Amino acid sequence: MGKGRLEAFSDGVLAIIITIMVLELKVPHSADVNSLIPLIPVLLSYVLSFVYVGIYWNNHHHLLQTCQKVTGSILWANLHLLFWLSLFPFTTAWMGENHFAAIPTMAYGVVLLMAAIAYILIQYLIIVSQGANSLLKRAVGSDWKGKSSPLIYLIATLSTFWSPWLAQGLYVLVALLWLVPDRRIENVMSEY
Repeated sequence: MGKGRLEAFSDGVLAIIITIMVLELKVPHSADVNSLIPLIPVLLSYVLSFVYVGIYWNNHHHLLQTCQKVTGSILWANLHLLFWLSLFPFTTAWMGENHFAAIPTMAYGVVLLMAAIAYILIQYLIIVSQGANSLLKRAVGSDWKGKSSPLIYLIATLSTFWSPWLAQGLYVLVALLWLVPDRRIENVMSEY
């Protein structure tokens, strides 16, 4: 089947995820600037998660540009990815409201890890569906960012027992790695 419905559905879910996250931001009942100070962890959590949703949306868009048709397994893998992304609002709010405490920070890391695994799965299934001359396979190459991200998430998640701030730093590091524009798919697509 064509990929149009998959793209439209995914875009809608991601838009709803961002909407839910922003609705979790509570406005202070005071006009005093100092009333914003307790909200800093909530705002920082929101910014990090907004960046992550944006990264997934951008990469998902590029990923689907490499295929013309989707299979049933790709549809299910996409739902699997969207499931983990849909947990971002919950873990984002929990982590922010609890000022980056260990357990909410660890839960956030588990969601990041599972979303990364789900993305790798959908990427793999698209490559398999394209066969030996897979455009996506050629584009991702060795995929060092895709392979290192889950490992960093795992290390970060485990590190929350010793230092939730180290975990936060590693989450930000991965986001920064992916914020650097990744032109692999665009470069391969421009050849066609």
